[in-house]
Amino acid sequence: MRMKCCRRRRGMRRGLTIWSLVKWGGGSAVVLLLLVGLSIHPRKETAVTQDESGSLPARSLQNVLTFLQSDTSEKSGRAVPLKPVVIPDIQDTRDCKPGEWIEGLPPLYIVTPTYPRAEQLPELTRFAQTLMNVPNVVWIVSEDAAEPTQAIVDYLKECGLKTVYLRVQMPAKYQKVKNKPRGVANRLAGLNWIRANAKDGVFYFADDDNTYDIRLFEQMRWTRGVSMFPVGLVTSLGVSTPIVKEGKVVGFYDGWIAKRKFPIDMAGFAVSVQYLLQRPNATMPFKVGYEEDGFVKSLGIKPAEIEPLAFNCTKIWVWHTQTKKNNPAKPVFQNDATIGTNLDIIKNLIWKGKGSEAENKNKSKGAS
Repeated sequence: MRMKCCRRRRGMRRGLTIWSLVKWGGGSAVVLLLLVGLSIHPRKETAVTQDESGSLPARSLQNVLTFLQSDTSEKSGRAVPLKPVVIPDIQDTRDCKPGEWIEGLPPLYIVTPTYPRAEQLPELTRFAQTLMNVPNVVWIVSEDAAEPTQAIVDYLKECGLKTVYLRVQMPAKYQKVKNKPRGVANRLAGLNWIRANAKDGVFYFADDDNTYDIRLFEQMRWTRGVSMFPVGLVTSLGVSTPIVKEGKVVGFYDGWIAKRKFPIDMAGFAVSVQYLLQRPNATMPFKVGYEEDGFVKSLGIKPAEIEPLAFNCTKIWVWHTQTKKNNPAKPVFQNDATIGTNLDIIKNLIWKGKGSEAENKNKSKGAS
């Protein structure tokens, strides 16, 4: 079995001339589309698996698509689309100052799980630069570490954003398993903080290694219940997204459907704080691959209640970018010539690996 792009349909005539009548408001316009030498293709957005003969097994679509039961009207039996979300014009907030708070604008609680590694500070710094362009943000950074990473604590104090630092470790019983449910304890700690300190607004799980367009935050802050949107660079399909028809979520397109009711990425949904507070039992399971699905199901959301953002999920505004993994840096050895210089500070900003601090203090070799 192998993944292939949808092939051209054979037997289609070329050099077609197509007339179509386009309705717009109360009037109409006739658009002439002259397609010369056109090859007609099937829909490209659905990647499927073909066998060697080129036939398409019926079950192959289940690997990438899942569809929901539509909520229907009791009278007509037809699917009832959501009312459109009215998003106020907040274009002027893009030039906001770091940590700016605009009265009347719903707050955003951004929960970012993180852990000590060479790329931790650079990735948090990059994400902070994005959040500096978004007003009314409370950034909750939840670190999985035995002790606070001082460079991270210091950066959060000086970045100018409204930040909350939490430190919580993965439960011991999960640290010994092969597939560890990373970040779950940190996200749950962020939810506990929100439950104790927030009354309104919207929260969002934002990993530190993703790339974000600030338009995503501008739209998600108006979420009334649960909103969803596409995430790029996910699995071999390149995207994980709700399938939207007539403003309504009817299914999901994802590279790993499994038996998940909501096969979505962690970066692909946001939740109203009030909606969360009304559901005190909502939680995230310590089950690898099913964290998102388990959490959204615990909210009790119905498919018809999901709010598709990013213009009915036609835009990708968040991506799973990957940073090159770096090995721990070599220890900074100092002698009389370098003690009292900037190296006294720089050596604390580089990642030296676990258990290297005490080892470095015992070394006294000089730097050439």
